[in-house]
Amino acid sequence: MKMSRSIVNSRREKVLEIVRENGDVTVNHLAEKFQVSPLTIRRDLQFLEDHRLLERFYGGARNSNQVGEGNGENPRLFRKEKIARYAASLVEDGDSIFINTSSTALAMVKYITSRNVTIITNNGNIINEKNPSQATVVLLGGELRYVKGAMVGDFAMNNLTQVTARKSFMGCGGLCPDTGMTTELLNEVNLNQMMFERVSKASYILADCSKFGKRSSFVSCPPELIANIITDKDAPIQLVREFRERGAWVHQVD
Repeated sequence: MKMSRSIVNSRREKVLEIVRENGDVTVNHLAEKFQVSPLTIRRDLQFLEDHRLLERFYGGARNSNQVGEGNGENPRLFRKEKIARYAASLVEDGDSIFINTSSTALAMVKYITSRNVTIITNNGNIINEKNPSQATVVLLGGELRYVKGAMVGDFAMNNLTQVTARKSFMGCGGLCPDTGMTTELLNEVNLNQMMFERVSKASYILADCSKFGKRSSFVSCPPELIANIITDKDAPIQLVREFRERGAWVHQVD
């Protein structure tokens, strides 16, 4: 029996996230991680390379700086890239911005074209991202969680208390009108909260439609403090309406 398209798409999304987080990844490593054959992984990598989402090499793949629009077979990947591209358009010359450990927020970096931008982040994976605007990158430091590339702990918190940004761009684990923005990892909650608080101009939550209605374990931003959401046109109409009724600005990227 052929594997369902949703299962294949889900695996490919996870493969792409691993490649982006780790740089170079081998076929054998991915095959072992997902408990599938190397041939299956090669097909996944070929698909992702065909859509310019990564670059293959003999025995593996690496993160690519080129992203295509695709033909809709992996819609979530393309939605996230479009959200990232739109978010990057909100960055102005001279801005300082917070970016958290979200892969969608991280994807913004390669789309930023404004000059003299400073990016302050606890996302260690930023060192693998293309930086066409030559933005200054400030890493918060702290304890490095290798699986996700997140920098957490008291050291990162103390460094964050020393800075203020004009804008913040935050990805999330879940987004609901009654609970707000949530995340799965407790050690990221305080950092996320501070990135909302230590902003002089505007904070944006980046969330594709799959995050709407999802409740992760820990609240990073309560609903009454959510001011701006960037999502896609497939976000649930009722939930978008509820956020707007609460006063949030919700932009749906087409």
